[in-house]
Amino acid sequence: MKPTWNSLLLSLNLVILSAGTSTVLAEPVIKEPVKDSTPSVIVVPVEEQRQPAANTTTESKQPASTQEIIDKLNATSTLRPEEIARQQKFIEADRLYLGGQFAAAEKIYREVKASFPTASTDIVQRPPAIVDPAQLPPAGKVYWREAEAAFQHKVASRMMVPLRLLVEQYPEFIPGHLRLAQALQKFDHNKEAIAVLERAVTLYPEQPDLVKAKVAALAESKQWMEASLAARQFALLRSPNAEHANEFTQLADTHLERYQKHLRAELRGNMITNVLTGALGYALTGNLLGPFSAVQTTTMLLRGESAVGESVANQAREQLEIVTDKTVGDYVNEIGQRLAQVAGRNDFKYEFYIVLDKDLNAFALPGGKVFVNAGAITRTNSEAELAGLLAHELAHAVLSHGFQLVAGGNLVANVTQFFPYGGTVANLVALNYSREMEQEADILGTRLLASTGYAADGLRNLMVTLKQEETRTAFSWLSSHPPTSDRIRYLESIIQRHGYNRYAYEGVARHTQIKQRVEKLLQQKQSERKKHQR
Repeated sequence: MKPTWNSLLLSLNLVILSAGTSTVLAEPVIKEPVKDSTPSVIVVPVEEQRQPAANTTTESKQPASTQEIIDKLNATSTLRPEEIARQQKFIEADRLYLGGQFAAAEKIYREVKASFPTASTDIVQRPPAIVDPAQLPPAGKVYWREAEAAFQHKVASRMMVPLRLLVEQYPEFIPGHLRLAQALQKFDHNKEAIAVLERAVTLYPEQPDLVKAKVAALAESKQWMEASLAARQFALLRSPNAEHANEFTQLADTHLERYQKHLRAELRGNMITNVLTGALGYALTGNLLGPFSAVQTTTMLLRGESAVGESVANQAREQLEIVTDKTVGDYVNEIGQRLAQVAGRNDFKYEFYIVLDKDLNAFALPGGKVFVNAGAITRTNSEAELAGLLAHELAHAVLSHGFQLVAGGNLVANVTQFFPYGGTVANLVALNYSREMEQEADILGTRLLASTGYAADGLRNLMVTLKQEETRTAFSWLSSHPPTSDRIRYLESIIQRHGYNRYAYEGVARHTQIKQRVEKLLQQKQSERKKHQR
């Protein structure tokens, strides 16, 4: 480990051991975009008062006009003539869109954007959920009748067989999953009951009764953090209305409080033991950081997501080369704040930073601190694509994915993954999110795009670009994600399944201007580096 990163980690360890706790609250306000409707938030790149991005320097140069950008594109672009013509059509469509002429804009967007390949094979067709036993086929009715009779008489041997057959053959019958889980819990098979409910929720994630039963089963097994996260993720991702969202948010807060109460008890009871064990471990191995990780992890979790993210972000800002250009900073911050407004976590203080590094990379810390490399701006073709990347990373923070990984593992193993051990300092490695977490971030991130008036395929289009280039270049951001082809198909299925609008604001003109500005910053950095090497 380089000395700078060693000092960073040591400093972080001191910060998280300070006293104090933080309660995580969420107010899920995000709404499912209505199909085929005009956007509720119009993305207008105005130059009015904006919240300034952090660590930016002022500059008074006026933004170029749309025609000036087109002229410069024609004069300096390395694109083929047909590609330039396509860009110009996007710029014209964006102009119409911003003027409220949505139908005219959509017509042009449709002309220049190819249709998705048929994705029916990528969308798993499942029977619609049913809750009424009368809707079951004859065999299903027999299974249910036998299971109910056995349940009333508490005869386990007669109960389990028909229930298992019922959920296997007719998984759309929601009460079957609930009754099987209830029966397993009744006979102290809690682990299997949770597995049954996990499978049911995977099949029918929008069924509140299934999620509520899963949350209750996790809490019964004293898995309070998992219960809290399951409830919060349903409130943010799946809840059909505000009433359900509020109910599950309250469940999430209740179980989080129980989890933190448990942590405080564990910390009081085990602090001395852990310190003594750590001292012994240091004497035997010479490893100072490892032995103390249990205490550090506990105190970190007690402080809450926002405090954790703020602590790490402060250190990251000191170690990383942050872009101070006001125009670029305001641009990214404006996009990020617009997405954050509909993200459903008003307890976070969202901050967006640009790292002066040519690689395409981005990561989000707990509590809404998002870092994006300058290379992500130069690699994206539109504001919608950059917004797609930011929305995906923002979704990880909103859904508490990073905090969940820290809660489930070793502090040093998890937190230090935010930072590199070698290579350039901005070659950051994201947390090792599970495939399920990545899909959740894709779902919420795409919804954020659609909810704010951006073209809903922004992230998908970025993935297509990267797929075309990944044979020539390795992208850090892709290394921790599922295969690109799979992501593209999955993103297409999300957009098609929910009817999100692909033919909305792209933001090509302004993004082109910012992109050229960032390229100059990277060139200046490269020139300065060469001077120092002489």
